[in-house]
Amino acid sequence: MGAVLSYSGLSTKIRAMTAKLVSETQFREIAQLSTVSEAVAYLKKTDEYRERWASLDETQLHRGEAEKLLKKSVFQDYTKLYHFCNPKQRKFMILYFKRYEIFFIKECIRYIFDHRNLTESSAVYTDLSVYAEFFHRHSKLDIDRMVTCSSMDELIQVVSASEYYGPLSRVAGRDKALAFDYGMVLDVYYFEQIWKMKDRLFSGVDLENITKAYGRKFDLINLQWIQRAKQYYNMNPANIFALLIPAHYKLKQEELNALTNAANMEDFYAILDKTYYGRRFPNISSSSLDEFYNYLLRATLKKEARKTPYSVISIYAFLYRKEHEVDRLTTAIECIRYGVEPEETMRYIRNN
Repeated sequence: MGAVLSYSGLSTKIRAMTAKLVSETQFREIAQLSTVSEAVAYLKKTDEYRERWASLDETQLHRGEAEKLLKKSVFQDYTKLYHFCNPKQRKFMILYFKRYEIFFIKECIRYIFDHRNLTESSAVYTDLSVYAEFFHRHSKLDIDRMVTCSSMDELIQVVSASEYYGPLSRVAGRDKALAFDYGMVLDVYYFEQIWKMKDRLFSGVDLENITKAYGRKFDLINLQWIQRAKQYYNMNPANIFALLIPAHYKLKQEELNALTNAANMEDFYAILDKTYYGRRFPNISSSSLDEFYNYLLRATLKKEARKTPYSVISIYAFLYRKEHEVDRLTTAIECIRYGVEPEETMRYIRNN
């Protein structure tokens, strides 16, 4: 009864926001369109974007601006939910928010490695301005200074008072560190924080659902990283282990060891077939791990949110669906821009 009372208002809000998300039928209709302007005009008529985009002139909006507005809608929905959360629920929102901070830091890193000084390019600054209002409200990061950094040393100094200083400074000490290295250490740090904090923040059904959702997510990410490292980069086991999230759910340490040390991809899949995921999902070896990751996370969140709507998993499920919608719409707009056939566009959308 306590959970129902605690989540009643928030659950009602989530249901209302979920009902506005773009449907599969609408995605099929968008895939039939010929120009980005037509796609924006279509979205302006949907429940999700009608009010937000009412003042936009779709004939003057190019692809990049449309994608930034889609990204901004994620932050807008996060803020709406945050206002409906009680102090206990906001603990999850604050933990989840680190995802957006890390994404922003990675964007700044990408600009630095691309040698684009934001003080010299108003166009590039505009790329990151979509974050401004949201971050000024929710984050302690000095994003105004961060977007002017032209070197990693400068960026690391700007974030020196934050929790991200430690991971970034460790990479800075390596020879020839790449943007990939900085991005990876931030991702692993974030995932490790979630796995450590969940037992302190949650209990009962909340803890059970969060453990299952993030446990499956981390297991599948580790499988993806091992597969890519071995198949495309021929990395040695020691370097592969450095990429892995230090969290175990259904994958045992000895299984991760065996997968990482597999002599070839045939052996990798043979070992994978004997794990929990191989036994539970017999077709995993014949499908793309990227597609399987998307399927399993989506299915897990949908099932658990439906089973226990008055729990923290309902928040996570909505945020995932919203971000997933934006990713799929971005893919659709890219396909429209390059003249991809509707059926092929739908394949890209469904695989996202």
